[in-house]
Amino acid sequence: MKELLEILQGIKPEVDFEKEKGLIEDGILDSFDIISMVNALNEHFEIEITVAELLPENFNDVEAIWNLVQEMKENG
Repeated sequence: MKELLEILQGIKPEVDFEKEKGLIEDGILDSFDIISMVNALNEHFEIEITVAELLPENFNDVEAIWNLVQEMKENG
């Protein structure tokens, strides 16, 4: 999880990812942020997040993002 938080902070340093629960719902992350995040996660964790996984609920908070990464690692 520490690695994930470092990646997220690199993309959007002004956001407290550990506290925010509505990253998508509250408009904290935009589509460019999501694309940057997906690219960074794919590269760092050697996974492939596909279009099918680009759902708001997968990116609304750090726990959801971490769960997505773990699922991609297990199924990849």
